[in-house]
Amino acid sequence: MSQVVIVGAGPIGATMALLLSKKGIAVKLVEASRDFKRLFRGEGLMPSGLDALEQMDLLGLLAEVPHRAIDAWEFLLSGRTLFRVDEPIEKNGKHYTTVVSQPHLLAAIIEQAETYPQFEFIQGEPVGDLLFSSDRVSGVKLASGQEITADLVIAGDGRNSVIRKKAGLKLTKLQNNLDILWFKLDSGVFAKSANIFYSILQGREGFGLFRASSGQFHIGWGLHADDNYDWQQVDWGEKLAATSPPWLAEHIVKHRESLTKPMLLSVVVGRCDRWSIPGLLLLGDAVHPMSPIRAQGINMAFRDVIVAVNHLVPLLTQSSADLSKIDAALPQIQLEREPEIIRIQKLQAQEIAQAELLHNYAFLRWGAKTFAPIIRPGIRASWLRRQKQLRQGVTKVCLVV
Repeated sequence: MSQVVIVGAGPIGATMALLLSKKGIAVKLVEASRDFKRLFRGEGLMPSGLDALEQMDLLGLLAEVPHRAIDAWEFLLSGRTLFRVDEPIEKNGKHYTTVVSQPHLLAAIIEQAETYPQFEFIQGEPVGDLLFSSDRVSGVKLASGQEITADLVIAGDGRNSVIRKKAGLKLTKLQNNLDILWFKLDSGVFAKSANIFYSILQGREGFGLFRASSGQFHIGWGLHADDNYDWQQVDWGEKLAATSPPWLAEHIVKHRESLTKPMLLSVVVGRCDRWSIPGLLLLGDAVHPMSPIRAQGINMAFRDVIVAVNHLVPLLTQSSADLSKIDAALPQIQLEREPEIIRIQKLQAQEIAQAELLHNYAFLRWGAKTFAPIIRPGIRASWLRRQKQLRQGVTKVCLVV
């Protein structure tokens, strides 16, 4: 039976480790952090991600961890509702977009993996380097000096992947960095109201707001290259209130002491031309970091795992590992997954471009506000068309092993 080392215990690493362990494959999951409580972890599960969890028999875990559904999407322009769409968007849709505590979900998945004797979780140990044998990756070397050999190394160590750099795989950036300030705010009297994802634009400035799995409001404020202020010097309670509709402005003022200091998320979007070298496969944000638009990072990660498992399990469960067949399968995983990733990244760029048009052109903002009742059906229909693939995925992904 083969041995696999997986680097990074995020959505890729946790689910991949569990699925391989279930098949009797020896797995060592290596995670640099001592816990899952990073400053920021995406929470949004689209129907595509929920479907992937269901196929992996993990959807039931949501009942055990903090989560809440999104009830609707509403777009506000200069205090006026441009349009609103209720969940689920799809006719006869069975999955609402859901926000989930990713740290709790990851812990629950790994807890399941730990019930299998062939699984080992090495936590608090960063990987320092890759091991090679005859120009093939043969394992990893931990920062402590410990060496772990493997028939295959899988990297799911995120957008700042150490493994990607050690393997010499180049990440091609696809657009300018997207800078977002992230805040949390007590939800107060709104704690039990409908969970609406608001996109709010007032003048040239705007932000998104929703209630997270914790019940708090999460706020994402977009920064722009032409902003004429230093975000570190801003009174954010005042600025957010000034940009908000009256009901939200009043709430922010009342609860401003609960408003957290802004956390800067500088997001790089890109893809590697190659997802693998002999003995090594990269998946998820390690090889195709996504924009935060519609939380595609975690959803695409789960779908990457399903395709990779389909290709790898038949090879890794053989009595003796055929390394040449394993290496030949790695480009096939990229070939199957890459078309969806390319399309989703283009759709995310289109969403950003729409927002940039309203940011840059006062005439468009005036026209959208003034003629909202007339143009609402067309704008709503256009938005819904773009959401279909962002929500459901582009290709059919089915777990078959």
